Amino acid sequence: MSNASVWQQALNVLCVRLDNMGDVLMTTPALRALKQARPERRLTLLASRSGAALGPFLADIDEVVSYDAPWVKHAAHERAADLGMVRLLRRSRFDAAVIFTVYSQSPLPAALMCRLAGIPLVLAHCRENPYGLLSDWVRETEPGRGPRHEARRQLDLVERAGAFNAEPALNFTTQARDRRSLREKLAGRGLAPGAGWMVAHCGASAPSRRYPAGHFGQALKRIGRRAGVVMLTGDASERALTSEVGGMCGAGVPVMDLAGQLSLGELACLIEDAALLLSNNTGPVHLAAALGTPVVDLYALTNPQHTPWRVPHRLLYHDVPCKYCYRSVCPENHHDCLRGVSPESVCEAVLDLLAETRRPAAGVPRRAPLTELENDAC
Repeated sequence: MSNASVWQQALNVLCVRLDNMGDVLMTTPALRALKQARPERRLTLLASRSGAALGPFLADIDEVVSYDAPWVKHAAHERAADLGMVRLLRRSRFDAAVIFTVYSQSPLPAALMCRLAGIPLVLAHCRENPYGLLSDWVRETEPGRGPRHEARRQLDLVERAGAFNAEPALNFTTQARDRRSLREKLAGRGLAPGAGWMVAHCGASAPSRRYPAGHFGQALKRIGRRAGVVMLTGDASERALTSEVGGMCGAGVPVMDLAGQLSLGELACLIEDAALLLSNNTGPVHLAAALGTPVVDLYALTNPQHTPWRVPHRLLYHDVPCKYCYRSVCPENHHDCLRGVSPESVCEAVLDLLAETRRPAAGVPRRAPLTELENDAC
């Protein structure tokens, strides 16, 4: 059982979140709770290279350390990095560490690292008895008792350390310099002043979470001009995919392909200023949730706990007997949980959510009621 009064004395705290950017974003309400419990508390985030990229945009984090741990899915790993990380953590003299994991991950490798670094208080969810590796632990009950949303799971964890967050929104702070550079790029591509847009993110790191490119293109063609310019986003490796999807939209759909051309800060500003995000269930969904941008989420049923958090949204999926497989590649080779979502239903969800939220676009005054969206069929 955790001793909240002891944790209240911890002023130099290591926050371990070693998986993906979206997982770090879903942990930000818990990070804020730790900071609010002691505003003078210093928080260091230990994250993968992907997650560490969020550091400059997280107001509650004082320092970020990048580490691609060998017990998390990453590229080739140098063994010397593990010993170097233990030495770095020991030099930092942390009072405490909180290890954030999804329920399919074990906290014990990270807990052993914290022990070797001499960190006296270590908190995590754990399925088996950790004995001396954790000073404080919450017994793992998921998925047997039903999974919680990932943000809720981490909030429940830090409550054991006396940290609470009454307004647990995801957190990401956009920066003025990124918005200026984004607007310069868009103007250079011919975007008219005052033009509105939606963002369409058609990629995902896991093949099992990608809506078929043909379906994506058909959906955007049906949406047409009614959501403004369609901004296609992705990293440089997804340029062939965005080019394929953009080519299916037809001459009547205004499309701007920005794959590989935006920094993380610029992408965040693009999403924050958008009327809506249409995306596979991947990092930009959680970025949109942090920024308050409505989301139509093409939600592959690989797992149930990563839905958009506290933001207007629509979840689109086709129910299948093999749901919650937790696989990066469809084990049944049919991908029906997404393939069964029709382009017509995507169009309807986008227009319905636009009509409901009526967001201003790109910093211009709020648009007139979208009666055109309400009346036009897909």
